[in-house]
Amino acid sequence: MRKSLWVLMAAAFVDMLGFAMVFPQLPYYATRLGAQPWLIGPLVASFSIAQLASSPVWGRVSDRYGRRPVLLIGLFASALAFLVFGFATSIWLLFLSRIVQGAGGGTTGVIQAYVSDATDPSQRARGLGWISASTSAGVMIGPAIGSLAFGRWGPEGPGIVAATFCLVNVLFAWRYLPESKPDHAHEAPKRSIRAAVWHVVTRPTAPAPRLIWIYAVGMGAFTSMTAVVALYLQFRFAIDERTIGWVFLYIGALSVIMRALVLGWLVDRLGETRVMRLGTLLLVAGLALYPIPTTIWMAALVIPLVPVGAALLFPSVTALASHHADPKELGQTMGVQQAFGGVTRVLAPLWATAVYQFLGPADPFFVASGIMAFVSLLAFQVPYAARVAEAAPAD
Repeated sequence: MRKSLWVLMAAAFVDMLGFAMVFPQLPYYATRLGAQPWLIGPLVASFSIAQLASSPVWGRVSDRYGRRPVLLIGLFASALAFLVFGFATSIWLLFLSRIVQGAGGGTTGVIQAYVSDATDPSQRARGLGWISASTSAGVMIGPAIGSLAFGRWGPEGPGIVAATFCLVNVLFAWRYLPESKPDHAHEAPKRSIRAAVWHVVTRPTAPAPRLIWIYAVGMGAFTSMTAVVALYLQFRFAIDERTIGWVFLYIGALSVIMRALVLGWLVDRLGETRVMRLGTLLLVAGLALYPIPTTIWMAALVIPLVPVGAALLFPSVTALASHHADPKELGQTMGVQQAFGGVTRVLAPLWATAVYQFLGPADPFFVASGIMAFVSLLAFQVPYAARVAEAAPAD
């Protein structure tokens, strides 16, 4: 299982590498094609809309037929999306690339279910942290490669290079990624997708639904920041598509260190619940302080609070949610969590870019900090448990 986890980490790294190569470029490409700032929000949100629609379906399919085929389909869809991005000549082709990539990105819950299959419950947060570290490494390196590809080959460069990486990734995963739980094939989940979603809506204080809400609302606050950060850095520090990659390199390095080296150590000593709470508090502080620095060197001292907080919050809350999921519905539960996160990722760029344009560049960060303060209240209502020995439904 440890060998399988390493293979999955490599696949997750390359997939996120391609995503991170093109995402920081998206606002610049959109404005070059004539889009107003308010249209960038829907463009960013289109990824999440597609992910929202596909996540529960992919999770249920993976519970029934296995994780491996679903992951391969998602990786191939990403490769197609990057090619469309590279050759887009209109804003609508950019929308198409985001939608196709979002459909492929709906397999995030399947990756989380794979990790839960392959790790002991006591090590689940650590395993999810390793996967997150792999994706963070992609975030760290990808933007810099995207900026270099843009400078070397022009607007088509980032999309073509990202698609090439993804196609290599498909071949690698096809050859070396085994099925995480072969004996679960053809076992249908007990509840339908509609019933699982309705359970989260109608019982928000039950253990798993509460954790799903914490994940979703926290992800919305975090996404609102990412939707406007490139525009804000350009406004405040004159950072453009040739230099934005280095900012993301810095953020990604912090995320990798936290998720690969620090997260597991903290969970062993504090437990998943306390680590989750600490992550929410760091995000509240980081978002509130983001607009304060007046020089890039001052910003370099504030920026780490956001990736550090995210590195602690999201793997911990996902691990806690997986403990409360029925093993036969693990993929579906992770998919439903991603769907609720997708709703907030759809809404966040819409309001964040509108607030940026009509109220001011700093205001989205203050609003996001307020949302995270609400998430911290939810997190502190989760009962502390040092360790969950069995993965079993508790709601």
